[in-house]
Amino acid sequence: MTRHIQIKEVDLDTVWRLRREVLFPERSIDGAKLENDQVGIHLGVYIENRPISVISFFRDGNVCRFRKFATLPAYQGKGYGSLLLEHIMDLAESASATSIWCNARTTAQSLYEKFDMKPVGNPWEEKGYTYIKMEKQFS
Repeated sequence: MTRHIQIKEVDLDTVWRLRREVLFPERSIDGAKLENDQVGIHLGVYIENRPISVISFFRDGNVCRFRKFATLPAYQGKGYGSLLLEHIMDLAESASATSIWCNARTTAQSLYEKFDMKPVGNPWEEKGYTYIKMEKQFS
């Protein structure tokens, strides 16, 4: 059976629920919210109309940023998150962005490197996680 896969915009309630479940299970739903969520574009991978991966995209002039990239554990390592990340890279490039960046957990650094993102600066600790800024320049 072939699965019906879509990438489409996601409502904030769904984004917050999935973010919390994957990234911050120890926090309340409010702990999964960003203060500027209202101005972002929130996209997700849906399989058979069920959201399994979400990402939040923000643009500031020629620079784009994505945040809170989360894929349900049962679907990790199967290429679904990569489809979404590729979509975000294409979105940034088609918007004539000069770069795109994120603050990545160091445990995900190798994934971002597959998309030609490079580490910038030194890692840091925040709320029990180690992060590094990852960035890709567009020509």
